[in-house]
Amino acid sequence: MSLRTYEKNAKNIEIASDVDEIVKDKRKNWRANSAKASQRQRRYKKRLIKQLLILKDIND
Repeated sequence: MSLRTYEKNAKNIEIASDVDEIVKDKRKNWRANSAKASQRQRRYKKRLIKQLLILKDIND
């Protein structure tokens, strides 16, 4: 079982395609349906992107 994605994983993202590789939902198979699973994936991606913007502001 893979680990859930957290904001701290944002530091591992260097290019945009890394987001798709890093975002993992360990409960994907337990979701009620595939729409709920993809909704959760979008939410994880949004959280990571928000954290990336915060990290960028700190570094600038």
